[in-house]
This record gives sequence, C-alpha cells and structure tokens, in this order.
Amino acid sequence: MKLNIENLDFSYGSVQVLNDISMEFEPAQITCVMGRNGVGKTTLLHNVMGILNPSRGKIELDGSDVAGVPAYRRARMGLGLVPQGRQIFPKLTVQENLQVGLQGRRDRVRRVPDEIYDLFPILGEMRRRKGGDLSGGQQQQLSIGRALAGNPNILLLDEPTEGIQPNIIQQIGQVLIQLVEQTQMTVVLVEQYLDFVREYGHVFYVMDRGRVMAKGSTSDLTEEIVNTHLTI
Repeated sequence: MKLNIENLDFSYGSVQVLNDISMEFEPAQITCVMGRNGVGKTTLLHNVMGILNPSRGKIELDGSDVAGVPAYRRARMGLGLVPQGRQIFPKLTVQENLQVGLQGRRDRVRRVPDEIYDLFPILGEMRRRKGGDLSGGQQQQLSIGRALAGNPNILLLDEPTEGIQPNIIQQIGQVLIQLVEQTQMTVVLVEQYLDFVREYGHVFYVMDRGRVMAKGSTSDLTEEIVNTHLTI
C-alpha cells in the first residue's frame, strides 16, 4: 500500500507546526523522516494516523484521501503506529498487550499470530509477564509486535531506537528489513540515529521548522545535510 502526503498543513492554535508538507512512501521500502527535536515529526505521524487532523492537504492511501477519517478506521484500512515512548499497557501481560493490537485487524482474527513471536522470540518466552516488568528494549519489541498484530500494510514508527540497547536496535532493524522484503510493507520511520538510518533506510526526508528541507536516497545523506539540518 502506498502512502502519499500532499500540501499538508497543521497548527496548534496560532502556531503552525507543519507547513506545506509533501512526501511519498512506497511499498517494500523504509522511508526515514529526520530532523531535530520539535520540527514536527511526531505531529506528522499523528496526522497520518488520524490522532490529529490537518488544517489543509491530503493524506492518501493508494489514492484515496483519508484526511478526516478517524484513527480506528485508518487502523482497519491498514495503518499501524508504534508511538514514541512505547506506550505499552504496564499492568497487562505481554499477550494481552498484543491482543489489544488485534482490534485493528480487518479479518477479525482474535488470536495473536505466531509470526509475531517468530519475529520477537522474547515475547513468546514472556507472554504471561506484565508489560511493566519488561526492560526498555523488550517493551519496544512489544510495542512493535502490538502494531503488527493489527496486520498493517503501512507501519509508522516514532523513534524506535530511543533509549534502547545496541543489540535490540540491530534486531529491530533486521525485523524491518524482513517485513519489507517478505511482505512488501511500507515502513515510515521517524529516527534521529544516523547510523541506523544509513544501515537500514532506503529513502530519507529531512524536516526543519515544519518544512521538508531535503530528500533522497539514504546513500545521498551527505555531511552537509547532516550539519545544516540535523546537528545540534
């Protein structure tokens, strides 16, 4: 499933956060959205998911404009979100957290697919443990697994490597590659970890002050772009 954003604007009151954003996200591709803190990356994902609604512009899934469609319907249309900070349910078990993700499925399956435990074996080993008892890296795997339980065609991830140990970061990258190669999934990755973007990403967009300032293949992510728009 292809995702297009066209001339998107969004404001919090009088503060304009997104300004004329246009992006294309292709199937079987990891597209990375980059930028310093506060440039609108999370707001962009929330507009795509339907948590927020734009003041102008189009959000198209395979050519159909979904701007204004509520988030729960977008989930059933094939969108899945891995939020920043993981936001798992700490008092629910791992399995119960994953079952929450099933609510977004179009096929009404109510059993957690074995494929999720294959991707993240630790979730199978800890399926009866409370989410709040997991490490940060394990919670991130659970958050991704919960989104995948909804069987999305498009997976939106908001800084999945933040605060995660290196071995889990590598596992997440390998899972994303497996998803795009085996299922042709469209992956939208908001990320600030440059090495991760260069290793696993295919295409990048750089945002600054709510606008797209640069885009291209990750092999074209030059030090000039990094120094101008990403370095603090």
